[in-house]
Amino acid sequence: MMTVVAVFLFIVFIAVLLIAVYAIIIYNGLVRLRNNMDKAWSNIDVLLKQRYDELPKLVKVCEGYMKHERETLERVIEARSQIGKAHGVAETARADQMLTEALKSLFAVVENYPDLKANQNFLALQGRISSLENQIADRREYFNESVNLFNIRIEQIPDVIIARILNYESRDMWQIAPEDREDVEISFSHD
Repeated sequence: MMTVVAVFLFIVFIAVLLIAVYAIIIYNGLVRLRNNMDKAWSNIDVLLKQRYDELPKLVKVCEGYMKHERETLERVIEARSQIGKAHGVAETARADQMLTEALKSLFAVVENYPDLKANQNFLALQGRISSLENQIADRREYFNESVNLFNIRIEQIPDVIIARILNYESRDMWQIAPEDREDVEISFSHD
């Protein structure tokens, strides 16, 4: 009789041990995914800060040439300030989109100023900002992939059990605001 009880207790002990090890593996995987998301967001934040720091230099160079384009420069300055005020993924994404559009407008207006286009400081800053834009786009993709993996894992069985114990909630991906997806109205005026 004692050996049957001992075997049963041993089996229960092994089962509990296996469940505990499996729970630890799940926990470690979720922690790794959470930290990857935070790292990906930090990488975006660093690049946004670098671009943020370059913009006053760009505006300063442009001001000397673009006397009649104050509105375009002010949009860049306003968009830059929105990046500085943004908190969280959604706000930052909206502010970043606003800044990207302002920069597109600025670079389009620059086409009307051949002396500015030839200015070495402007060309260096334009190249630097364009490079940062490309890096930000790459980091956004990595961030969204990290968020997607995390969100999938915390909804799958058995990970959902550990995720709920840890109060893990799904995170927002970097998305473009709906109003930024609308088609741009193009009109050809006959002056």
